[in-house]
Amino acid sequence: MSVLTLSQWQFAITSVYHFFFVPLTLGLTVIVAIMETIYVSSGNEMYKAMAKFWGKLLLINFAMGVVTGIVMEFQFGMNWASYSRFVGDVFGAPLAIEALLAFFLESTFLGVWIFGWDSLSKGLHAAAIWLVAIGSNLSALWILVANSFMQQPVGYTVENGRAVMTDFWALLGNPHVWVEFPHTLFSGYSTAALFVLGISAYHLFRKSNPEFFRRSFSLASVFGTLAVLMVILIGHSQAQEMVRNQPMKMAAAEALWRSQDPASFSLLTIGNLSQTGDVFAIRIPRVLSLLAYNRLDGKVNGIYNLNSQYQQTYGPGNYIPPVAVTYWSFRMMVGAGFLMLAIAAYGLYHTMRGTPLEKFRFLNLLPFAIGLPYLANTTGWLMTEIGRQPWVVFGLMKTADASSANLQPGMVLASLVLLTAVYGVLMAADVFLLVRAAKAGPDPAAQEAGPGSRPAQDDLGLGISMD
Repeated sequence: MSVLTLSQWQFAITSVYHFFFVPLTLGLTVIVAIMETIYVSSGNEMYKAMAKFWGKLLLINFAMGVVTGIVMEFQFGMNWASYSRFVGDVFGAPLAIEALLAFFLESTFLGVWIFGWDSLSKGLHAAAIWLVAIGSNLSALWILVANSFMQQPVGYTVENGRAVMTDFWALLGNPHVWVEFPHTLFSGYSTAALFVLGISAYHLFRKSNPEFFRRSFSLASVFGTLAVLMVILIGHSQAQEMVRNQPMKMAAAEALWRSQDPASFSLLTIGNLSQTGDVFAIRIPRVLSLLAYNRLDGKVNGIYNLNSQYQQTYGPGNYIPPVAVTYWSFRMMVGAGFLMLAIAAYGLYHTMRGTPLEKFRFLNLLPFAIGLPYLANTTGWLMTEIGRQPWVVFGLMKTADASSANLQPGMVLASLVLLTAVYGVLMAADVFLLVRAAKAGPDPAAQEAGPGSRPAQDDLGLGISMD
């Protein structure tokens, strides 16, 4: 394999590993903050125990997210030096703000939250976890400001072969940011909701701490239903933005080789998606036009037509992304999303009915639903990045021109194998710790503690003394 191909594999693997942890942190900080806010406003000690239990799982996930994120920064200099030189002036500001403002806000007040149970008033302690939630969500914003420049470059000029930022507010106001950012946030909220829902169902099925986990289940079902609905609605807006600015990605996601007006939606396409349009397809008439323009007619350009347009605009070359990966990753993302909506709505229905625990069906299957948002998040990211190929910065820089010039294939292969192995160990450790903590359930002493009392063990069950 070439340096470029190995570097792409390395970046994809490390990014997927890292993005396993990020969405859960985005959503779980908000859920824990809601639980503690209910405790502060109601005085119900059960919600304090809930905040501590789910907060413990948050801390395990957060620690692994930080560790895996560090390598992402180094790869820009090691594997993608040409790319880093090209976008460095543009990326410098948002990534610096993310580190100095958002991440420091998040990590500082997470420490305050861990050690402040007995040192702060209830209101101030709850404010600390809300600042953690705000910091983590702001961190996602600034990273997506940088990523959106790759999807839709704005606020720049090219000088001496480098993109130079000329308008910071244009970068922040990039239309792509304001469909990608809320989609990512609500995807994180959905991930956390299914996480809480699945673990709660595990304990409810075993009749372990039923009142504790019934409350967690109810909160997660409400939170999850709203979050998944928002993901779907914002995803619709994101698709329309894609039609306007990256029509080739939409054409590849639909295996639409020839332009159509009105355009049909591909329910299922089977065949050699990567090379020809001569395939078996089941398409629903007019639905793609409806998704693209909110009406039953309207032209959606096909792959062949767009490739000819790009050749006229950008010069000779092949501008067709890997169609098969883009097509199937899109369907896996959407399919997982609608299945998540059905599961969350099912939980909400029984919550609103107050269904007795012994009559609640399928509880033993719900823990498996924890994997659905991870499938949706991963395939959504793959579709976003692979569907943009051959561009690393759309219309400005091709991926083939972005890698470091002084690398040898053996060097990249060695780092790829090493990082994959290390990340695999970290992933195994994270899953082991999460499963062990989730199965153990809440600290009984924390549940029984009355107002103003203090558990004999450490507050979060992590071996951290609060003395």
